[in-house]
Amino acid sequence: MSRRAPRLPHVFVDRSLGRILVPQLLREAGVQLTTLAEYYGIPQDEGVEDVTWIAEAAQQGWILFMKDDRIRRRPAERAMIHQHQARCFCLANANLRSSEMAQCYLRNLPAIARAGAQPGPFLYSVQAGRIEKLAIS
Repeated sequence: MSRRAPRLPHVFVDRSLGRILVPQLLREAGVQLTTLAEYYGIPQDEGVEDVTWIAEAAQQGWILFMKDDRIRRRPAERAMIHQHQARCFCLANANLRSSEMAQCYLRNLPAIARAGAQPGPFLYSVQAGRIEKLAIS
């Protein structure tokens, strides 16, 4: 029996999580997603600023997966999260291998699905066994 993802909104995966392994592992679990590289193309994806992809992915109604929470400390990115009611999920530990990053998201899919069904703006930290809402004000 294959493990299937709970009902999630479509997911946008930032380049910080990588182009191949993390998206592949999430898709194998049933997550419907678009990577930054798929959306913008290669090599254009390397030049897309965070404020741009946050705004455009949020306007699509997608939830956003990213690698680390430093985005909440950057005024322009924080403003985009608020302005576009972005629903964001970042890893608590940015020093993980790709398979470990994917596992953090996969272990928390039920909680991510519940949180992702709520209106934004918000930013959750995705940890080994839970998610935690972070202040983005």
